Amino acid sequence: MRDGALNRRRFLRAAGVSMALPAFESMLGRGALAGASGAPIPATTATGAPLRMAFVYIPNGVNLDHWWPKKDEKDSDRARQKAHPLELNRTMEPLARLKDQIQVIAGLDQKNAFGGKDGPGDHARACSTFLTGVRVKKTAGADIHAGISVDQVAARQIGHLTRFPSLELACDAARKSGNCDSGYSCAYQFNLSWASPTLPMTPEANPRFAFERLFGAGDRGERRQSFRQRLEQQRSILDFVQDDARDLGRELGARDRKKLDEYLTGVREVERRIQAAERFRDTPDPDCETPAGIPSTFLEHVQLMYDLLFLAFRTDSTRVATFLLSYESSNRTFPDIGVNDGHHNLSHHQRDKEKLAKIAKIDLWYMQQFGRFLEKLDAAKDVDGRSILHNSMIVYGSGNGDGNRHNHNNLPFVLAGSGGGQLSGGRFLEIDAQPMNNIYLSLLDRMGVSDVPRLGDSTGRLGGIS
Repeated sequence: MRDGALNRRRFLRAAGVSMALPAFESMLGRGALAGASGAPIPATTATGAPLRMAFVYIPNGVNLDHWWPKKDEKDSDRARQKAHPLELNRTMEPLARLKDQIQVIAGLDQKNAFGGKDGPGDHARACSTFLTGVRVKKTAGADIHAGISVDQVAARQIGHLTRFPSLELACDAARKSGNCDSGYSCAYQFNLSWASPTLPMTPEANPRFAFERLFGAGDRGERRQSFRQRLEQQRSILDFVQDDARDLGRELGARDRKKLDEYLTGVREVERRIQAAERFRDTPDPDCETPAGIPSTFLEHVQLMYDLLFLAFRTDSTRVATFLLSYESSNRTFPDIGVNDGHHNLSHHQRDKEKLAKIAKIDLWYMQQFGRFLEKLDAAKDVDGRSILHNSMIVYGSGNGDGNRHNHNNLPFVLAGSGGGQLSGGRFLEIDAQPMNNIYLSLLDRMGVSDVPRLGDSTGRLGGIS
């Protein structure tokens, strides 16, 4: 048996068993229902448990014929807003056991992903608008410009509650430069989360690096010390960088000083994260082995990254996360399910039945992995006795609808979890076309994130989710 496979199996087996939960217990012990002013603490349920939010992205759109839930033909004429009992179609069958914690929502748009005067580049725009709702600048240079994503809006207000304000994961190494799609920078397709219009939050694709960032390096019992040492080393490096930058800034022209300021914004963000991590003395030390690195198969890789997200939520290391399953326009093949054609190539199906069937297989494969993740969240008891899934809001979707048409209206969108009792599942909700950011504002409200009147192209809150 390969060592990597053995390590992974041990990791997966142990991940759901013996977990250190110091942040959970101390939070409940000090009465998490209200802060010093008597106001509810953000990102906390009514029972005092952590409330979590995650966004999972699939590339290239889906086979819509197998995606949208079934409904009574008498309801085919869409009312302004109509909720149907959730009857899962083929792609969503892996979610059947958790149907009462699932909402499928139709009618959500990201219109700034359409070409307009900018022409081709739908894959770059699909990914970069999915959580921002803004029209990104068409450039393959360093002057990228997007918008602040919903996860980072939340992280700014609730990030201080956990060791990490947010967690960004992916299965492809991030890129921030180069021309990837018709004159658009690769940064738009390889980064889902944006801290500012010019600063993407680089996702981690290596499971080992992600684990060590969360819990420290080494074997169990060694990680807390290594974690503290790493923070000290990072702080020393940052001090050096900032001193050097101040000296350099005196010699630069106005345009170069602007570039330096943008760079230092990223440095200050790292420093802020270090300061936040230092406030939490008892770093969780999961009873599992550190992942060996990037697994040899995509299946193992996806499952391992989901397991890391599960660990991060279970140990209350963060309450905000994004997971880019594969970069937009990925041409990955799936030989383990008999699909040897590239995913992106298949998405230009021109209604070919064979290609559509293969896309449906890929969609089902991705949904099986998502379902497995939700099952783990549902099986894990939170500190209030409910499941972690009950105390979460997990978005799953794509910035492309039908990959053949490159449409960005009526996008695939699943909302899983009960939001600590604030959401009711088992529904297929059809609405008149609205910006997707309207529902994000509604989710921010439920997270206790205040004073966010608008996000991207939002026009208001989305009613009907309850």
